Amino acid sequence: MRSKPQGPHNVKLLLLGVTLAFLLLFILRSNLSSSSSSSDQIISKKDSDSCSSTCTKIPSSLSHALIHYTTSNITPQQTLKEISVSAKILQQKSPCNFLVFGLGHDSLMWSALNYGGRTVFLEEDESWIQQIKRRFPMLDSYHVVYDSKVNEAENMMEMAKGEECSSVGDVRHSMCQLALKSLPKEVYETKWDVIMVDAPTGYHDEAPGRMTAIYTAGMIARNKEDGETDVFVHDVNRNVEDKFSKAFLCDGYMMKQEGRLRHFNIPSHRDGSHMPFCPN
Repeated sequence: MRSKPQGPHNVKLLLLGVTLAFLLLFILRSNLSSSSSSSDQIISKKDSDSCSSTCTKIPSSLSHALIHYTTSNITPQQTLKEISVSAKILQQKSPCNFLVFGLGHDSLMWSALNYGGRTVFLEEDESWIQQIKRRFPMLDSYHVVYDSKVNEAENMMEMAKGEECSSVGDVRHSMCQLALKSLPKEVYETKWDVIMVDAPTGYHDEAPGRMTAIYTAGMIARNKEDGETDVFVHDVNRNVEDKFSKAFLCDGYMMKQEGRLRHFNIPSHRDGSHMPFCPN
């Protein structure tokens, strides 16, 4: 999630375009809502004047994001095409519940794209959380401790072949070693509509890797009471992200791959004990 400067021109154009498009949609929706209301009842001039000054006002969170990304030299690590895949789903589902593994320079963008919904970020580096909070206090983030390492990935994959890792239920009570059982309480109790796995760090052997994050995201989606959950995994060009996303989010649930980003759509398994862990 913490990005290296790359493709700033294209990404800034995307961010500016997405933000402006969202603002235009917000304004049009507000105006349409106001027009519809006026056809049903007579609105006093005082009320109308009051509405005109508030209904079309840009929300502070969106104006903050617009100013930040048009003046920053640091851009998200995802490419324009990769961001567009997730942005399209958020456009369809927002306002929604959006869980993001990772806190970075793109976090303000994700929060703005889910305007009106709840966006929660899970981050491994506590000092980084404090740094981001000083700049963007409106972001909802939590510190998470991972006890895994990238060099353990192959052993973890072998051990995860047991029935305990394919049993659907509350992740907090899972016997699978891949399950993250000490996340904030609200993570387990919220019905997430969209989940993004772009952390923890996974580019060297001693890093925690995304094995447990990917598995836990898949199980949270399967244990949802009803409906489907869109799950995104970034950096699938790497061995861990590639193998674990295919194994625990399933090839059969994969909707699209764009560059280093995979999009999975996972249905609830809660009321379907007959459903296989992965579709045939």
